[in-house]
Amino acid sequence: MNTTLSLRIPKKTVEQLGQLAKATGKSRNFIAIQAMQDFIEREAWQVAEIMEAIKEADAGDFASDEEIAALDSKWGYRAD
Repeated sequence: MNTTLSLRIPKKTVEQLGQLAKATGKSRNFIAIQAMQDFIEREAWQVAEIMEAIKEADAGDFASDEEIAALDSKWGYRAD
């Protein structure tokens, strides 16, 4: 089911959207919806990962000194 959403979009963005639509042979509507879906999916993934990391931190699930040393050895990065 589709619904209508009204947005105030900067003129430059609308122009870029139109140029992209013309270059790809797709409608502005299609490209705008695809862009929003991609953004929402990426942001939702990131928020879910952050929430999971917060749960792990709250549970005290941190990397051990040995795990950090192994990473340091592998990548050669000195954090101290």
